[in-house]
Amino acid sequence: MNVAHLAIAMLMLAGPGSGETAGITARTLKWTYGPAVLTARPVGGLDWHAVKDPSIVRHGGRWHLFCTVRGTQRSHAIIYLSFADWSEANQAERHVLSCHPGYFCAPQVFYFRPHERWYLICQAADEAWGEPPYRPAFSTTTDVADPDSWAKLQPLFEEKPKNVKAWLDFWVICDVEKAHLFFTSLDGRMWRCETLACDFPKGWSQPVVALQGDIFEAGHTYRLRGRDEYLTLVEAQHGHGWRYYKAYVAEHLSDEWKPLAATKDRAFASMRNVTPTGTKWTDVISHGELLRCGCDERLEVDPADLRFLFQGVRDADRRGKNYGQIPWRLGILKPAQ
Repeated sequence: MNVAHLAIAMLMLAGPGSGETAGITARTLKWTYGPAVLTARPVGGLDWHAVKDPSIVRHGGRWHLFCTVRGTQRSHAIIYLSFADWSEANQAERHVLSCHPGYFCAPQVFYFRPHERWYLICQAADEAWGEPPYRPAFSTTTDVADPDSWAKLQPLFEEKPKNVKAWLDFWVICDVEKAHLFFTSLDGRMWRCETLACDFPKGWSQPVVALQGDIFEAGHTYRLRGRDEYLTLVEAQHGHGWRYYKAYVAEHLSDEWKPLAATKDRAFASMRNVTPTGTKWTDVISHGELLRCGCDERLEVDPADLRFLFQGVRDADRRGKNYGQIPWRLGILKPAQ
């Protein structure tokens, strides 16, 4: 068992309430990364300079990857590609999803068993939705491998909740009875709302604050396979690296989140505990997704076999550029041996 596996295993033995133990085990988390697995290139007749915000599922013996692309001709869109092995990823055919003609990005994809359909959750803007035009949205298909089969985007909410000023990076995870929607608000808060599984994707409750602290965006929550516990990874800023990831655990999705690796010096993944196996191509660990051990709405991950698909960039490559011009690439963190 390598050190990253050992850290999670020790936490599981201690339980999510053991904050001190969680802080100690965080010191043993160590990761490596190899060359970037995906870089931006022209798709759909448009030039793109960034590929970011990945969501990925394994189904039918292939990886199905959805991610944001950014460009100057079109600011945001979501692309899809599929491949059997990671060595094929950068050469795989790419498709701009046609389910929305305007702004949409930050995808999450999963199979919702009660409906026997795949769901794409994202953030999008559409003037036809009224005010405000920007909201969390969803699309569905019965064939995850057909990028043209996704239905036209629809908003998850009929109107914006009155107690939320900003919201982005929407993430759905389900337990036995409910679907839970998490998002962040760029002010140190992560929010949660819920709906009965039978009412999904509509019927959301008023959001409540689920986590508050030095957090930024891209909060992603998973169920730990073999444990009745959940893991949340959330992005923070200005640690060891411009951006890095913290980790929290809870017994239930509506519980208080306890820190696992949630400080600048004891982070889940930062430039302090991440080492390249070859040429260094990133100075940041940003918006990413754990590789799941299933593809359905439970979002299960194996705590003994964690891999993290993330977006990265060198400080030298983003210097002097505004945020929309940053040339993000994707890479994979693996536990250090």
